[in-house]
Amino acid sequence: MIMAQQVVERALAARTVDESIVIVTDASEASLRWANNSMTTNGVSLSRTWTVISIVRDGDVTRVGTVSSSSVDPEQIITLVKASEEAARTATPADDASDLIPAGPASSDWDLAPVLTDINVFAQLASDLATGFDGDDQLFGFAHHQLHTTWLGTSSGVRRRTVQPTGSVEINGKRGDASAWVGSGTVDFTDISTSDLLSQLTTRLDWAKNSVSLPAGRYETILPPSAVADLMIYLMWTMEGRGAEEGHTALSTTGGTRIGETLGNLALTLTSDPEADGLESAPFVVTTSSSESVSVFDNGLDIDRVDWIKDGMIAALAYPRHAAREFGRPVAVPGDNLLLTGGDSSSIEDMIANTEKGLLLTTLWYVREVDPTTLLLTGLTRDGVYLIENGKIVGAVNNFRFNESPLDLLRRVTEAGRTEVTLPREWKDWFTRTAMPPLRIPDFHMSSVSAAQ
Repeated sequence: MIMAQQVVERALAARTVDESIVIVTDASEASLRWANNSMTTNGVSLSRTWTVISIVRDGDVTRVGTVSSSSVDPEQIITLVKASEEAARTATPADDASDLIPAGPASSDWDLAPVLTDINVFAQLASDLATGFDGDDQLFGFAHHQLHTTWLGTSSGVRRRTVQPTGSVEINGKRGDASAWVGSGTVDFTDISTSDLLSQLTTRLDWAKNSVSLPAGRYETILPPSAVADLMIYLMWTMEGRGAEEGHTALSTTGGTRIGETLGNLALTLTSDPEADGLESAPFVVTTSSSESVSVFDNGLDIDRVDWIKDGMIAALAYPRHAAREFGRPVAVPGDNLLLTGGDSSSIEDMIANTEKGLLLTTLWYVREVDPTTLLLTGLTRDGVYLIENGKIVGAVNNFRFNESPLDLLRRVTEAGRTEVTLPREWKDWFTRTAMPPLRIPDFHMSSVSAAQ
């Protein structure tokens, strides 16, 4: 297994087409599982994925071929380059063709080895979980830590490296027929308070001692930061400029986009920012394929902060360089984090205390799109929906299927609390770096009763 930088240079040196891009990612991962109040499995792994993107230009026609591999055999480099070039020669013309990003100074850490994790990252977590294992509630869970080191090299001279740490812990608690979930995102597990997570579980399972059946309907509902993250992530994923310009999405209007439209009465701001404190993400584009949001031709492009919604107004949509030129818009590239700010200092406990009657969700799951023209989503509640009366939780209620649009929620929200780092439940395998406030929705639509636990 040769160094990743050598893979990049050897692949670029083997090029016979006009241009090429090489991306190598070394992934160091550690995991820990527990069930029925005992540790079950742990492990560490180191893997490599690498991609060669070949570009063939013929006048105004540009073709792209992409081939990826997980092989660590240096003898495979030439084979992969040839396969990528052959794929490019036979590909359909690329709609997003642009010049490659020009060379700048190489990353100062370009020559460094990959950053590695190990099982010791969970030492404190494992020790603290032992306290919970001594209790009567049944605990199940999973902790995962990843360090992805990525090298990007292009035939135009770009040489950039980035390291992305990603960690999460999830704990499920069961007591009789009741279940509860807590989770947290992290960079290195030093900021995880296992005692706080276990205390939250105990509180939620205590709430479930009393159960109440409610019918479907519209209820005043407090959405915790985790549920808000799942909804806002989906919104951000759909904020693509081309689709809106062409009238295909919920961000379209007659003859244009909804940029400049005000949503609701609260001055909330939805942001992606590679430099967000504690939620840092890759500062430049790294992609093996093109989409409506990113282009392979933009590999190496700096990613700046983008306010998708600013002070309650739709402020930006995603435009790779080619789409930005076509529609006369500024370039905007989604980052790998998301923050919703602009609420007050209220905690979720404060919001419960100020509720005469309503519901508190815990998490959402199985979120799916119903209607792209309105961004209507459906999904299920999971692991605890609680009834609030006169500022107190009085019991757990049945689960529901919901039908809501994140855009409509932002129009109707009446209160946003304090923004805090949170772990999305539904999308955590794809997107973990989020900070969200709890939201109060006066008429959240529980469309039917669900038998889900």
